[in-house]
Amino acid sequence: TPKHASWLNAAEIEINVMDIECTGRRIGDKEMLAREVASWTERRNNQKKKINWKFTREKADKKLAKYYT
Repeated sequence: TPKHASWLNAAEIEINVMDIECTGRRIGDKEMLAREVASWTERRNNQKKKINWKFTREKADKKLAKYYT
């Protein structure tokens, strides 16, 4: 992940959840896809799901120190 890009990890997590919950099946046309994704997005936002980050900066520094230059 690029420096200052933890948002990219969050986006990847959300896309994966959407794929599993919403688009992990055949959808016949773009209009249906748009409706399905819009419906999923509204449900997901209403649930106010959060990401529980378990890998802190301090843990990353300690674990990955040998890779830093």
